[in-house]
Amino acid sequence: MTDALNVFMRWLHITSVVVLIGGVLYARFVLAPVLQSLAAQEQDTLGDALAARYRSLLFLIVLLLTATGLYNMILNINRGSLYQSLLGIKLLLVLHVFAVGILIVKAKNPKRARQMTGLVISGLVIIAISAVLRQLHLN
Repeated sequence: MTDALNVFMRWLHITSVVVLIGGVLYARFVLAPVLQSLAAQEQDTLGDALAARYRSLLFLIVLLLTATGLYNMILNINRGSLYQSLLGIKLLLVLHVFAVGILIVKAKNPKRARQMTGLVISGLVIIAISAVLRQLHLN
């Protein structure tokens, strides 16, 4: 039963990351350029509507990532100093992603595209660190 719970929590964590980073990556590099081709008023209206639509999903994802991340962290509490150091860096970047995620879903945000770029970069670095942590876990 414990193995099944561990696998489920890991799957839920990875799926949440995919939805968060993938959704923002799509919005930044597909939707944002299309919005630029519209008139200023239409850009604001559609941009705010898209942000509002993503807001509830984002808050759910933040909740799921927090819960599953804490679960995974408790399982790996005694992994050594390198593991703990990289985990600390990862968690700082996670805080950045969460904070910027909250900012990008606010209405009337003229810096949304730039903020999404920063979120995507941080998210990809988090994924890279996670790959290293997983490899350290296997050793």
